[in-house]
Amino acid sequence: MVAPPAGFSPEILPKLAELEATIGSAIRGKAEVVRLSLVCLLARGHLLIEDVPGVGKTTLAQALAHSVSCRFHRLQFTSDMLPSDVLGVTIYNVQSEIFEFKPGPIFSNFLLADEINRTTPKTQSALLEAMNEAQVTIDGHSHSLPRPFMVVATQNPVEHHGTYPLPESQLDRFLMRLRIGYPDAVSEREILRNTERELPRAVSSGLVADDILRLQEAVHRVTVEDSLLDYILAIVEKTRNHESLALGVSPRGSQALYRAVQALALLEGREYAIPDDVKRLAAPLFAHRVVINTRTTLVQRRADVGERIIEEILNQVEVPL
Repeated sequence: MVAPPAGFSPEILPKLAELEATIGSAIRGKAEVVRLSLVCLLARGHLLIEDVPGVGKTTLAQALAHSVSCRFHRLQFTSDMLPSDVLGVTIYNVQSEIFEFKPGPIFSNFLLADEINRTTPKTQSALLEAMNEAQVTIDGHSHSLPRPFMVVATQNPVEHHGTYPLPESQLDRFLMRLRIGYPDAVSEREILRNTERELPRAVSSGLVADDILRLQEAVHRVTVEDSLLDYILAIVEKTRNHESLALGVSPRGSQALYRAVQALALLEGREYAIPDDVKRLAAPLFAHRVVINTRTTLVQRRADVGERIIEEILNQVEVPL
């Protein structure tokens, strides 16, 4: 067995493996999606799942929350939703004659923002402070959110009627964007076989919220060599000078990739990051952060173009030895 990272007991890696297996039992045949969603959690990030209906977006979010025995809230975003429907509201208590804050759904460990692009920009922006600082400010008073805290947002990329596309500033708050995709034939056969059975509630992996917080702290102890740091910066610089990109990756994006490669190394039982970690994570972390030139997006969807350009850049940048 691979030795656990410094400062951790030997049983931590089996627990991580059990956590991954627990989530994988809910999302059949999507091992890479499960692993990357765990990378996002351990890196203290937020996840955007962009895919067609019915492929398991909600199931993935629920499995993440229930597998670590955390508070979960699913919020269906609609065009008439107000920021107070997400954050909460201050009301006057006639009996006590004081104003009291009534927390909204965001005060949970995992918030599923379902179809986030169906609500107005005003309500979308209500999530910005929460995602960036793990707190919300209501009537001049700041309220801390539970820890760990993770937003898992979903959107349908092929349906645009009645939607409000997320602006670049909002997209940049998501650590990564994933697409689940359709299951393979074997996995879908298994799904069909279990269709008529009552779906069991997701079981816990044995980890709890405090364990996740300790794992998030352990991510910072994973070593990233200077050569790998230069590799990340070279990729970022290429995005800022690419002819097909109007806007490259921001410093927040660079920090996101740095944390994510540390988290992936921890998940795989290593005390150090390697170049393959960067290559594996660059597209999910960078493709939604870059802004494509208008002339480039006339033929293909923005998401497809972004991923293609990031892969092209990876082929151009020299990999450190």
